[in-house]
Formats: sequence, structure tokens, C-alpha cells
Amino acid sequence: MLDDTTDLTERLHPGPPRRAKRLSDPPPGGELRRWGTALGLFAGIALVLFGIYSYLQKDIVLDVDGEQRAIGTFKTTVGEALAEAGVTLAEKDKVDPPVSTLLQEKLTVHIIRAFPIAVFADGKKQELITTPASVRDILAQTSIQLGALDRVEPALDQTVDKPSTVRIVRVTQEEVVEEETVPYRTEQKPDNTLEKGLRKIVSRGSTGLERNRMVVTYEDGEPVKKDLIAQQIVRSPVNQVVAMGTIDQVSRGGLNFHIREARYMVATAYSHTGRNTASGAYPEVGMVAVDTSIIPLGSRLYIEGYGFARAADRGSAIVGERIDVFVESSEEARRWGKRTTKVYVLE
Repeated sequence: MLDDTTDLTERLHPGPPRRAKRLSDPPPGGELRRWGTALGLFAGIALVLFGIYSYLQKDIVLDVDGEQRAIGTFKTTVGEALAEAGVTLAEKDKVDPPVSTLLQEKLTVHIIRAFPIAVFADGKKQELITTPASVRDILAQTSIQLGALDRVEPALDQTVDKPSTVRIVRVTQEEVVEEETVPYRTEQKPDNTLEKGLRKIVSRGSTGLERNRMVVTYEDGEPVKKDLIAQQIVRSPVNQVVAMGTIDQVSRGGLNFHIREARYMVATAYSHTGRNTASGAYPEVGMVAVDTSIIPLGSRLYIEGYGFARAADRGSAIVGERIDVFVESSEEARRWGKRTTKVYVLE
């Protein structure tokens, strides 16, 4: 009933007309405050969430063999971050800081890859995996012991940072005593009793003897160097004395002639073969075959027991201090035989 009375009163005493509420009208004060509180709450939650996100995510740098890349991660340790980034570690790879280290903002993680090294020593090969290190540190990973003189290639202090070969050359030394023959020298003395070109041993020489103390250096068992540390002459050599002929003019058969030289030669004889001589002439008495490296073709000769002759032929069997004289028949050649005779090369 009260509501009906109120409506009747409004109809009997109407007030100003009421305006319809529009959506664009600002909310009443209480509602505005409620909206402000809600927005503040959302903003606070967003800030908290952002703070948590920022706190949990770490921006770090991966340095793999000098190549760097930045990553963001929510992982806790270095090892977890590497696994997330797809970085696979081999057994000997080095990680700095270690994989158990807790991540921090802007942390740089260094991954140094290991590589193979071949070490050769004493005829054997050892293989190992290592990160960059000096040769000295690499050898410390093996059972190889170095001697005082051993040589290492590369040098012990050199750093190896890629697959390489290290060689140990075993160096040893030994002191030895060696005896060595000392050759004698030959003295030449002019002799006016001999024809030019002839020589005669006046006194024979004899060798001397010296004793040397040496240090022999071996590399991997092979001698590579000898160093003389002391020398003793046990017996001095004695020089040989040779008389050298100086006579350049001789007389044979009442004839005097000048000579360029005289030689003792083994002489044989040959007869007609049906072929011309090496000089192109038909053979005849007075022509002889020679070794042209000893007596030039065309040389004038005087041969004891044969007479004057000319070097006009050569033969495959006539080599060195040999000469082959021409005779008219095979019978004469047989009588001549083989003899040593003096041959003069005339001027």
C-alpha cells in the first residue's frame, strides 16, 4: 500500500521529468572507485609477474671455441642451459664455469672443445684427447719420461690448439776411440836419367796412424754426428819419393828425335782383317792401334822393337796402357806375342 500511495503522490505532484541513463555517462563515484581499484590490482599483478619473469630469466652468452652467441633461459645451472641450447659436450671438453654453476645475469660460459693428439716415442704411438695446452702439459698426461738430451717436436713450451702430432726423439751420446790411417804424401823429384813421362819410385811411402777420441750422438739409435774431443798421432806417415824423367830428346838407330813423353805399354800384334783402319786407311806396317784417350789418333810414335809408327787405328780390346802393332802376317803376329815395351810419343 505504501508503494501505491507514493505513486499517487507523484502523479498529483509531479516533479521535473527524469532523464534516461546513457552508457556514456560516467559511473557514479563509488563505481569509479571500484574500477580504479581493479585496474590498480591488475597493474600490480602484472608488475609482480614481470618481476618474477625478469628474475627467473637469465640472459647469458655462450662462447664455443671463440664463437659467441647470446641466449635467454629459465634454467638454473650452466649444464641445464647448455642442454637447452643444444650444446653437446664430449668427455674431455672444458666448460668454464663448471656445469654445476648457478646461472647469473650476463654470465659468459666458455666451452673449449677437446681434440686428438698423436704422440710418437720409442717406435710407438699414443693417442689422447686434450684441450689447448703446452706440449709439456700434454706429455704429462702420458707415461713418457724424457731424457736430458731428448728432443721434442714441437718444443715443450709451445701451445698446441688443434689436432697435431708430437714426436719425442731419443738422443744419446757415447764416447768412442777410433784409429784412422793417415795417408802418406808423394814427393816428385826431377831425374835427368829418365825420359820425360817416365817415373820411378825412389823410396816407398808408408801410412801413419792416429787415434781419435770421439763423442758419437745418436738419435733414436741412429748415429747422426761425431765430435772430436782428443787426437793422438800414434805413427807419423812417411812420404813416398818418385823420380820424374826430364829427358826430352833420345837417339835410336843413329837418329835423334824430340819426344813429348815416353810410356811403358803392353804391346800385341795383329795382321790383315780385310777392313780399313779407324783412320780410313788400308792397314800397313807402321800403323798401330791405340786407346785414343791415352794417345790421340794421328800421333807419331817410336816403339822399341818395332820402329817408327803412327797411331791410325783403335780396337775394343786396346784400352789404357796397351798398343797393337800391325804386321804383315799372322805368323809374325804370333812371333811378336805379348810384351812390355817402351813407346815414345814424338813431338
